[in-house]
Amino acid sequence: MPLPSRAPTPLRDHRASPPTPRPAPRRAPARRPALAAVLAVLALLAAGLGVFASAAPASAAGLTQVSSFGSNPGNLAMYEYAPANLPAGAPLVVAMHGCTQSASDYFANSGWQKYADLWGFALVLPQTSATNNSLSCFSWFDSTKDTRGKGEAASVVSMVSAAASQYGSDTHRVYVTGLSAGAGMTADLLADYPDVFAGGSVDSGLPAQCATTQTAASQCQYGSLNLTPAQWGDKVRASDPGYGGPWPRVAIWQGTSDTTVQPVNATELRDQWTNAWGIGQTASSTQSLPGGTSLSVYNDPQGKPAVELYQISGMSHGLAVDPGSATDQCGSTGTYYIDTICSSYYTARFWGLDGSGGTGGGGTGSLPAPAGLAVTGTTGTTASLSWSAVSGAASYTVYRGGTAVGSPTGTSFTDSGLTAGTSYTYTVAAVDSSGKAGPVSSAVTATTTGGGSGACFTDNNYNQVAAGRAHQSGGYAYADGSNQNMGLWNVYTVHTLKQTGADSYVIADGTC
Repeated sequence: MPLPSRAPTPLRDHRASPPTPRPAPRRAPARRPALAAVLAVLALLAAGLGVFASAAPASAAGLTQVSSFGSNPGNLAMYEYAPANLPAGAPLVVAMHGCTQSASDYFANSGWQKYADLWGFALVLPQTSATNNSLSCFSWFDSTKDTRGKGEAASVVSMVSAAASQYGSDTHRVYVTGLSAGAGMTADLLADYPDVFAGGSVDSGLPAQCATTQTAASQCQYGSLNLTPAQWGDKVRASDPGYGGPWPRVAIWQGTSDTTVQPVNATELRDQWTNAWGIGQTASSTQSLPGGTSLSVYNDPQGKPAVELYQISGMSHGLAVDPGSATDQCGSTGTYYIDTICSSYYTARFWGLDGSGGTGGGGTGSLPAPAGLAVTGTTGTTASLSWSAVSGAASYTVYRGGTAVGSPTGTSFTDSGLTAGTSYTYTVAAVDSSGKAGPVSSAVTATTTGGGSGACFTDNNYNQVAAGRAHQSGGYAYADGSNQNMGLWNVYTVHTLKQTGADSYVIADGTC
């Protein structure tokens, strides 16, 4: 089914008064407040956007429905997820499914749960239904539903307010992402509520307020409006008159072989958000990423990435995932979940959810990512790495699991103080003479030596699973061999496992 996210229906001004309760403003407050044709449009969307997985809300481990969350003019359902013992002040991410999909489908396949567990943030997953749209699409194309203070847009902000209150979230770090129709609504939300959302990710989607009628939606989806960057930027500025910034930081993901949402939409999104930021359309830096992905970074005046454009060679319509256990791998393949690169990982890093400060895939420096990162040796407590030199690099920053652990001036590094028999993921970035780190390299995994019967390993459940001493099922971790339940699969639950044989472990807290 099509991308009815921006299906045919105008994008009017949803601007009525915001829902109550609404999150405390992130930035400076500046508010104010034909049947045959429709059937033809729906048929077009169904043919072009392809039917996503069933919209019926299947259960997903750990995903909870919230029956009451405040004002709900858009008639949406709210689902949420948070890792155990989530501290107050953590970020909040809103993730929006595509047409005919459901919240649980997106939760299970997109990879966002992995990073919520790993880096500690809450998830909100809005869900629409066939009652709202026959294809269960978010109404990115309907101005009575996708503008500030109205319809679905207002309902999503009500969800944000409820979740932020429940979890004590940092209202300066609220983000929104979506696929296809959900991506169209994501772009609208960023324009409608720049005071609520610090950043967004538009995956196979369209520019904010691209269509203003249902019949115009197909032109956005399959063609180009041929607007200038200033005209695209005006659509953002008109969505919340009087707001002067700062603007959300926007990631744009697009397959070059997408016939459902033409690739020109990615360029138009780039034009729209760079213009809103007041920066040019010439990339500050570019680099190649896994999965045939080309990244173009557009920095703000302070040299920090404001807009990132990810173009995936040969990918059709869908969300980019990369199943696997490495830190930079995520998600499950399926209809409209395409095995190329883990878009959720790079988006989360762009927003700084990993503690990197929002360097994303691009970093703030101009030097390229080091090539040839390799593990040259391991012991029970160390891992040694090497990589190719980058011309102009004054030093390098080595990251373990996204956290900086070293700043060598040469092209090798030995990380110490590690746990025996444990897997660690590393990346490295080149640092220029001004101290700015560039984009990170591809990741490698190093596994320390040791283990054997009687060996003990203390680590969080997420890392125990990654190291191969445990496995996860239904959001819980279980010790390999003994199958003992270790509790929730996250970074906040820590156990000691004692090895009792080949691939066999028991919980041994306080006994090793």
